[in-house]
Amino acid sequence: MNDEFSELRNQVEVCTNCTLHKTRLKSVFGEGPNDSKVLFVGLGPGYHENQEGRPFVGAAGKLLDDLLVLSGLKREDVYITNILKCYLPDNKAKDEEIATCTSYLDKQIALIQPKFIIPLGNVAASYLLRKFGQPIAPMRNLHTKIFSISTLFFQTKIIPMYHPAAALRNPGLKSMVREDWRKLGNLI
Repeated sequence: MNDEFSELRNQVEVCTNCTLHKTRLKSVFGEGPNDSKVLFVGLGPGYHENQEGRPFVGAAGKLLDDLLVLSGLKREDVYITNILKCYLPDNKAKDEEIATCTSYLDKQIALIQPKFIIPLGNVAASYLLRKFGQPIAPMRNLHTKIFSISTLFFQTKIIPMYHPAAALRNPGLKSMVREDWRKLGNLI
């Protein structure tokens, strides 16, 4: 699997399938153990992620680290990635960018075969739920709900969560987000 993962990472690093490749300094493939039980999926790299080539290293990443601790998880034990692998300057993904880039995420999921997939935010939740034939709804109706998925190759549970950036933009969400992560720790 490590060879397949390395090959996939190499494909992402040289990808020019959409215009976002023009915005990237460093592609952000993802990080964590290739056999992690838990896979976190955000939307796409921001400014700091583009600089470092790592997911969730800016302000939302710092909050994610705190939330992981709150849930009893360790960053080094989970896999963290995004739908998009190149810098998203205005943090708004176009449908064609998502459609182009999700083949990489789909391959990551197939290789990792996580027991839990945690989409962070509406775009990641909508993509993953639709992909596995589940109903989509606004995050206020989805957060911490468990969707059991069975494919020919593996079984997983999808548990949508608010994106940490949502709590940074809307301080009124912070206590609910913290409670959600405590609950997530118990679910996993």
